[in-house]
Amino acid sequence: MPDLFLGVDGGQTSTTALIGDESGRVLGAGKGGPCNHVGGPEGREKFARAISGCVGQACHQAGLDAAAVSFRAACLGFSGGPEDKRAILEEMLRAGQLVVTTDALIALSGATAGEPGIITIAGTGSIAFGRNATGRTARAGGWGYIFGDEGGGFDLTRQALRAILRDEEGWGPPTALRAMLLEAGGAASANDLLHRFYTTEFPRPRVASLARLVDRAAEQGDQVAREILFHAARELAALAGAVREQLFAPGEPARAAYIGGVFRSRILLERYRALVELEEGNRCGPPVYGPAAGALLEAYRAAGIQPQLVDLPESEK
Repeated sequence: MPDLFLGVDGGQTSTTALIGDESGRVLGAGKGGPCNHVGGPEGREKFARAISGCVGQACHQAGLDAAAVSFRAACLGFSGGPEDKRAILEEMLRAGQLVVTTDALIALSGATAGEPGIITIAGTGSIAFGRNATGRTARAGGWGYIFGDEGGGFDLTRQALRAILRDEEGWGPPTALRAMLLEAGGAASANDLLHRFYTTEFPRPRVASLARLVDRAAEQGDQVAREILFHAARELAALAGAVREQLFAPGEPARAAYIGGVFRSRILLERYRALVELEEGNRCGPPVYGPAAGALLEAYRAAGIQPQLVDLPESEK
């Protein structure tokens, strides 16, 4: 039996597992439910179910016995942080080396195919993370929706709401965002929408999902919406720049990648890439692989090998 390696991307909506052999060939892939929290018995059971489900599916596809499989190395990255999950994983998995880490590290590893570089993640929130050739890492941002997450989806909607409040009260320019947001939120006024956003009817992901309206308005020529996207691009580029300054010498080559729903905006992405590439040495582009492939690469890294990945599922390319 060849040495086996496991990579798992544990997120807020789903969990993905990949099993590879020592040559880098992916033998099996599996999906499970969300596993970002383990607080309380219910959270622990949900977490264990997600891990066993996705690893079990990957084992089945690879022709392996999930109850008996042993991995030379396994890496699992989680959006909810790794600290409270290691003990549970040690009971569930047999692995010679077990790496339990953050979603930022596996996103970076996948995005740069294991090369030194920087990843900017902008979904509901935002964070930039990097690693240089010596293995040193650094981060910037990711401080949550109250104190940070600049340029993320929640922040884009927050800036849009501020703009329509100013429009409504007469101390800001008119914007098409007002009609669009009021319709989407079922509100009679910007003030009404503001109060709705404070209720449980609008959890953070729902508020963040309205960021798509900022992009739509900008594409239709609304200048207020365009400036909101430009400002977000500047904030995200500043996060990437802060990580670069901590890890790379001036002019030193560094791969800069991006991931997350905010970057679906053409206007924001074009401005972000242009700003990042102003820094000499930066090469900015989309991710090479997804986070689950990044976790698998980190499992190989833990074992001291660097194979080329082959037979990846389409979702990870």
